[in-house]
Amino acid sequence: MPGRGPTYNALRHMPPFDLSSWLNLRTAEVDAALDRSLPKESKKPSTIHKAMRYSIFAGGKRMRPALVLAAAEACGRPNPDSYSLACAVECIHTYSLIHDDLPGMDNDDMRRGKPTNHKVFGEGMAILAGDALLTQAFEIAALCESNSRYSHRDLVLELARASGSLQLIAGQVADLEGEGKPTSRAQLRYIHERKTSALLCCSVRLGGMSVGCKPQQLEALTDFGYHVGLAFQVIDDILDVTQSSEVLGKTAGKDVKAGKATYPAIVGLDESRRIAAALTRKAFAALKPFRGKATALEAIAEYLLKRDH
Repeated sequence: MPGRGPTYNALRHMPPFDLSSWLNLRTAEVDAALDRSLPKESKKPSTIHKAMRYSIFAGGKRMRPALVLAAAEACGRPNPDSYSLACAVECIHTYSLIHDDLPGMDNDDMRRGKPTNHKVFGEGMAILAGDALLTQAFEIAALCESNSRYSHRDLVLELARASGSLQLIAGQVADLEGEGKPTSRAQLRYIHERKTSALLCCSVRLGGMSVGCKPQQLEALTDFGYHVGLAFQVIDDILDVTQSSEVLGKTAGKDVKAGKATYPAIVGLDESRRIAAALTRKAFAALKPFRGKATALEAIAEYLLKRDH
């Protein structure tokens, strides 16, 4: 996205923080945890396990797991359950991408710079790979322990609600039903709240819950996750019309071709950038109760605003 974006007072007083190194380390840790959690390719039936691993290890940014771990850091210290829940949200995210790319949905040929799952394994196997990753997410979460504030039930319920028919799936339903039809700004916000913001918000909530965060901390994380999730999708809309397929690692301009509602289509690019910046400012404001302990979350929010893919 052109421009450097706004400078926030919070950032001026932040100690130096190397987000790139932090993300590289956390991605390596999450990848290792995912490798341990998923069945090996050689495990029968091998085709489904190859398909699951193909998409999980296709080179994604691991932004949702990063948010789980950054939230855990803001409230304490990440523990084994933090990493398990980071893996669970990545499994759900990847399943949703596999299904979104199917011919019956967005019908996309490229994801994360590689052929989509159904292009490699066939449509039927891609459906099953998505189903298996969704199920795997709950198996991983089911192995987490209760802590002083949040029970094992609380953690699993959090994941289920975010990925169910009232949130993640609701967003996809509204997105499909809105194709080629006039869409208001309020309707578009409804789609973004559920299709994107719900799982991002769930990620930070689970990170805090995994280390027994205080109720006021969970409230602040919820506020942050909601606004950063909306900003994330507005920026995605912008990038879809301003970047090439090579930069994005997926087909550029497909939302316009499919007649999908986007912020640039409804309010224009300049207003879309203003909205993304305003949402990010609200996300920063939500972190004030952490008094400088949410450095990684702040850095991620700024990165998401300025990203070009």
